[in-house]
Amino acid sequence: MYLIKIKEVMAGLSNLARLYIGVAVLCVGVIVATLVGEGKPIGPTAIAQEVELAPAVEQNLPAITVSRVANLALRDRIIVSGLVGAVEVVNVQPLIQGQPIEALESDVGDLVTAGQVLARLSSTTLELQKSQFNAALASARATIAQAEAQVLEATSSAAEAQRVADRTSTLGKQGTASQAAADQANANAISATARVTVVTQSLAAARAQLELAQAQMGNVELELKRTNVVAPVAGKIVSRNAQVGSVASAVGLPMFTLTRDNALELRADVAESDLLRIKLGQTVTMRAVGTRETLSGKVRLIEPSIDLRTRLGGVRISIDTPEMVRVGMFISAEILAAQRDSLAIPVTAIGSTAQGASVMAVKDGLVTRAQVTTGIRDGALIEILSGLAQDALVVTKAAAFVRDGDRINPVLDSAAE
Repeated sequence: MYLIKIKEVMAGLSNLARLYIGVAVLCVGVIVATLVGEGKPIGPTAIAQEVELAPAVEQNLPAITVSRVANLALRDRIIVSGLVGAVEVVNVQPLIQGQPIEALESDVGDLVTAGQVLARLSSTTLELQKSQFNAALASARATIAQAEAQVLEATSSAAEAQRVADRTSTLGKQGTASQAAADQANANAISATARVTVVTQSLAAARAQLELAQAQMGNVELELKRTNVVAPVAGKIVSRNAQVGSVASAVGLPMFTLTRDNALELRADVAESDLLRIKLGQTVTMRAVGTRETLSGKVRLIEPSIDLRTRLGGVRISIDTPEMVRVGMFISAEILAAQRDSLAIPVTAIGSTAQGASVMAVKDGLVTRAQVTTGIRDGALIEILSGLAQDALVVTKAAAFVRDGDRINPVLDSAAE
């Protein structure tokens, strides 16, 4: 009868109350064993003399920390890191070869504009060639003038010879001139016409020689302009390999290396699981190692493939203030993947079942398991898309010690308010 009564009492108690009773029974058992070992009586009176009877299990409900479902501003952030690099690197090489470097006008770190002179090459050899071509031009022009005069003379002579030949032929037909004279006059006309052809060809050759000399002069003048090595674009010089006295060459290391428009970017590695949440134009907050100042930027490029070994993807993030960083610096960043006002609870309240995420909801002191759908996570908070209403209470601490149907004394977590 007593056993049945005890079972009825135990069934009506919470888990914590059962735990207290078990501890009390264990203590009594230890005392009884001790008395038996010492040869003392073990009746109720003896036990009471050794220890006061354990107080009756308090029927007060256990205090369990809970939090209220609240509508909060949530930010889904993706943490990444990487190194600073140039958006576009421009190598500067000389446009002519074989000329020694005479002077350097810019150094590493200089901001330059498009067309600004970075270095000057020696022009001595080219100036000598220009003088030679000037002489060739003068000679070609003189040859042309002489050839033109010869053409005029030959043309006039040929016309006169043709008139003589025609007149002699007419007189021969009239019998007043011999056939030999007519033949000689005709031969003279043919010879004069041939000479016109020769001097005309000489004039054409002289003109071609002039055009060649002009082309050579133009080439030398172009090379003289190219002795000034200029920046093809505006930007910042990040390296200089040119040295005064060395011979300029387009083969090998570039004379200068520029970052186009001094535009820098963060080349960050992103976990495969986060890659699909990143979109072009998303806002990014960055911080360099050892500094407290934050940098801002935006996602400008998402690489189309991931590394097969590391399973990491690549993201390029533009830096709004490139003057505050340097190429090669290590930077950590937060990409703002999403931002919205939504219902949220502490992450510690979320449990897992075969049906998915769940929480231990509390209403009027009664614990009930509720299935929920979660969304973005913002630090210690997680978004609730469905399953809970605003201002509902959920167990956030010691949820593993309560079960569906338990009664508790909910204590609102002040830190969560």
